[in-house]
Formats: sequence, structure tokens, C-alpha cells
Amino acid sequence: MDSIWSKTSKGKKRPSLEGDVRTDVAVIGGGMTGILTAWQLEQAGIHTVILEADQIGGGQTKNTTAKITSQHGMFCHRFLEKKGEEKARNYVQVNQEAVKEYNRIIMEEGIDCDLTECASYVYSSDGEKLRKETEAARKLGVNASFEAHIEITVSCAGAVIFPHQAAFHPLKFLEALARNLTVYEDTMVTEVRGHQVKTSCGSVRADKIIFAAHFPFINFPSMYFARMHQERSYVIALETEERLKGMYIGDGKETLSFRQYDKYLLLGGQAHRTGENRAGGQYEELKKAAEEMYPQSRVTACWSAQDCMTADEIPFIGRYSKERPDWYVATGFQKWGMSSAMVSALLLKDMVCGIQNPYEDVFAPSRFSAEELTQIIKDSGKAVKGLTKRFFHLPGETAAELLRGHGAVADTPQGKAGVYKTEEGKLCQVNIVCPHMGCELNWNPEELTWDCPCHGSRFDREGNLIDGPAREGICHE
Repeated sequence: MDSIWSKTSKGKKRPSLEGDVRTDVAVIGGGMTGILTAWQLEQAGIHTVILEADQIGGGQTKNTTAKITSQHGMFCHRFLEKKGEEKARNYVQVNQEAVKEYNRIIMEEGIDCDLTECASYVYSSDGEKLRKETEAARKLGVNASFEAHIEITVSCAGAVIFPHQAAFHPLKFLEALARNLTVYEDTMVTEVRGHQVKTSCGSVRADKIIFAAHFPFINFPSMYFARMHQERSYVIALETEERLKGMYIGDGKETLSFRQYDKYLLLGGQAHRTGENRAGGQYEELKKAAEEMYPQSRVTACWSAQDCMTADEIPFIGRYSKERPDWYVATGFQKWGMSSAMVSALLLKDMVCGIQNPYEDVFAPSRFSAEELTQIIKDSGKAVKGLTKRFFHLPGETAAELLRGHGAVADTPQGKAGVYKTEEGKLCQVNIVCPHMGCELNWNPEELTWDCPCHGSRFDREGNLIDGPAREGICHE
């Protein structure tokens, strides 16, 4: 299930850390956020080391739809009502600046990453909601407009348009930007204490430390695990004669995302909370939609992404906590990883350099609002359910009863365990408890993985770690 980006770009392999090094700033995570932040810091004359557990872009960056847009769904009217004009305007403005900054870097550095300027659209069946959203966006400084008829064949009353947005190939961009950076790959960070970052193959001492690895894996202080949850969504790449000029996303949960890349049309959707796995069929549902809208198309790739969701819909970018003034964090990007990664890079560069940024209060991780409380209570309830499930959930079948190609929590001679039976009849047995905070994992039949319903860690069928915040696998001893 490689993404179209992985299929069309092969980056060079970089060495692992060996021994101990000293630097001004250590960035944990070599995805879009980590690479952009390190690049901005190096431009400011600050020596930065990037520590990546796999290969740069090997996490969520390779699975994005790579839309560079400040249009984060149907959000302007809602933000105006809930957050007030100043905060909403600042949020929109800094994301607009992020789009421009991508263009500036790509042009000035001469990066060949298939950059395409295009308009961004949010479509909806609610005409009144579209009208209010257009008016709100204009009030916040966006040259937005309403279009009743759009080029995709979905049932809707029209769409709100943000002009001068963009799309690109994220891995081509990342590889070019990282060319002159100090990056250590296959270097898993295992512990951070003060100014010391310990890894699987050495350590880094840094004046400042930036956590840019999708989900912060240090639980205290700040308790990000209690302030976010993770969601999965799915994408298929279609070869078709259709060519879209714009990029689209629907308003609401059960809607679709569209964008063009070269000869491929990327169709996405079917989002759900990580660990709350359906009986399967997310890709099949996307394929059915593709058959209806583009009957002559052919599926050439399919993949999935994972997103950290904050309760108030704004990322956490800034100081990790008041108790750790030299630690910084960037997380909670919702579905808008590309613009949020650039916003993070710009904000964190200024903070490390001691420059007051006019937008930093909007994203400050120390903020708290009533909006968060309801979601925190809901997420805490799910976490408690996941934690207690390991003690009270009785397996419904034994490992021997499992059908081939299926996985489940099952009874084994060693007790309750996660078991997957291969098509050849081999049993893959794993510990069913997530090493992050002890929740019982659920089987994901769509992707053949073990997923944590509490905080979103994921493991392959043999127990190897795929996504954090867990820092180790669940291979059965």
C-alpha cells in the first residue's frame, strides 16, 4: 500500500547517528515539519540536527494528499463565531503566509517538485452555509468566492473557493530541502531528559529540542495524549482521462477529497477514529465512488494517512510546557499537514531565535478553552474503556478457530493475545497491550494492523511499530 509519492520518488539513504554529538537544536522527526523547521533554523545560522526513526518523509508525509492550502474545510464562519475575529483572522493569515512561503522556497531554491498553483474548493449541499462561509472568509481577508457549478460530479449546492493555493510532490520537495541538512536516519529517540536526547545508537546534547514526530511521545508534562486523538483516512489513485483544475473537499464527515497529480486523480475519504475499526471496506467504498464518477478509471495505488486531532481544531505549536522552556512541539495538524508544517517552521524558528511572532498566541500549547473540555472528557472516557478492556474483555475464539487471513484477540496456550492467521495458516502472535499507556489494541481488518483506540499507536501484524506515540513494538516474546 505505497502512496503515489513513494512510488514516484526514491530518496537517498542517510547514515544513522554514531556516538554522541553536540548541536544548537535537535529536531525529533524527519517529516515535513522537522525538515522545514531545521531548514529555517539553518537559514538563520542555527546549527540543527534531525533525528529520524526511519527515513525522511517515511511517516505521515508520504501519505498526505499534499494540498498546500489555507482553506481548512468549512471553518471561517465557525472560527469567527467561536474564537472571535482577531484569532480567526490571525489563523487564516498565517496559513496564507505558509502557502506563499512554499512558493518562495521552491522558486528561490529551484526545487523541481511538480508545484502547481490551483484554487481550493469546499463543496456542500447547504447553500446558506456556503453563503455564510464565503462572507466570513472575505471578512477574514481572503479573496474568496462562491461557485454554484463545479467540475466534479457530486451532489452539492456549490462550493467556496480560495484562489492561489497549490499542490506538489511532497517527497521530491523534502529530498531537495534536506540535501544540505544534518539528518540521521534509522535513529529512534528513546528518551529525552533536559538537554539530552538519547537514541538507539548514540545521543545528542542540544540547547533547544523540538518534538516534530507527529504525536509527542513524552506524556508529562502537558499531557498531549489527553488533549488529542488520532483519525485515519484513505486515498486511492486513479488513472483516468479526467483532469481536474482545482482541488476539492466536501463539508462533513462522509464526504470526499479530490486533487489531480499528473495523470492520477487522488480520491480520498472514509475517515474514522484510529482503533475504532469498521468491518473493512474503506478502500472498496472509495472504489465504488470512483466507478460511479469515473467509470473508465483504473486504481493504481491505495494508501492511508493518520492525523492528530485537537479539540479546538487548532494545532499545538510552541513551548512543550512551562516546565520545559527549552523544549518545543508541533502537533495536532488535523487534516492540514502541509500548511501547518510550514506555520510550525516559521513560528518555531522565531521562538528559538528569540523573535516575537504575532501569531504564536493562536497556537500556544498552553492555551485552554471551554471547547476542549467536552472533547477531553469524551477522549478520556475512550481511554478508560481501552485501559479496562484488557482486564474484562474475554476473547470470543481461540487461535485455532481463526480463519486464514483474519486477526482477532484470541485465547492461546499462553493466554489472551493478538493473533493473525496468514493465508498459509501461520499464526502471528503479539502482545495485545499497547506499550504507550497500556490500552488493549484492536484488529484493523482493512490494513491488517493492530491499532490503539486510546492514543492511536499502530503496529503491523507481526508486532512491529508503525505509528506512535508508542516507542516500541508488541512482538510476542
